[in-house]
Amino acid sequence: MKEYYIDCDGIKLHAKLERPEGVDKCPLVIVVHGFTGHMEEQHIVAVSDAIGEIGFATLRVEMYGHGKSGGTFKDHTLYKWITNMLAVVDHVKSLDFVTDIYLCGHSQGGLLVMMIAGMCPDRFKAIIPMSPAWMIPEYARRGEILDTAIDPVNIPDEFLQNGENLLSGNYVRVAQTLHVEDEIERYRGPVLIIHGENDESVPFEYGQKAAKLYKDAKLAAISGDDHCYDYHLDKVIEAVKEFLIQFK
Repeated sequence: MKEYYIDCDGIKLHAKLERPEGVDKCPLVIVVHGFTGHMEEQHIVAVSDAIGEIGFATLRVEMYGHGKSGGTFKDHTLYKWITNMLAVVDHVKSLDFVTDIYLCGHSQGGLLVMMIAGMCPDRFKAIIPMSPAWMIPEYARRGEILDTAIDPVNIPDEFLQNGENLLSGNYVRVAQTLHVEDEIERYRGPVLIIHGENDESVPFEYGQKAAKLYKDAKLAAISGDDHCYDYHLDKVIEAVKEFLIQFK
């Protein structure tokens, strides 16, 4: 395992690269966390380990304002995360052992995966949005940020999301401009959407809707599970392995 930082316009993004032993070249999966998350969360580590077991390299990365990366949580926006991920993809392209690139992200990271795949459809062999929070822009336009009501026109300079996470109003302003459906339309490659049927943060219907909108998508519905797969993480791992193994 190699731990290092990737530069993005002066912001240092914390990364951990793991490669299968005894292999000169292999595909790589970029794995990213969600809102308030980090690369050491149980579901992120478990999925990364599972990917490694079938002979893929993984690059776990923490986005702006999260984990050990630069920037403050309050000031993070989806624009900043998009810029971060574009820099990460450029970095991965420079790695001489990588044959193909895949994207996997959880929650807000799943939204990020959907945006980047549409922006760079030629870059990725396949993508895996996990519990993708792609309703965030839609909710922001109507005045709701992750269970917190805000005025969608007279946006405050800062506010407490869920009573505990301080956010800049710019988070809302940026989210309101994004239209994820446009990026779904642009990506034509294989997609695996993983979603707990009892997700308390991202309604399961958004996983179902995304699966219908993509040209080539499969929905792995995790029965009886929540947003972070606290009950059936083994089923998530099984779905990821089954999906990726077809590309080996």
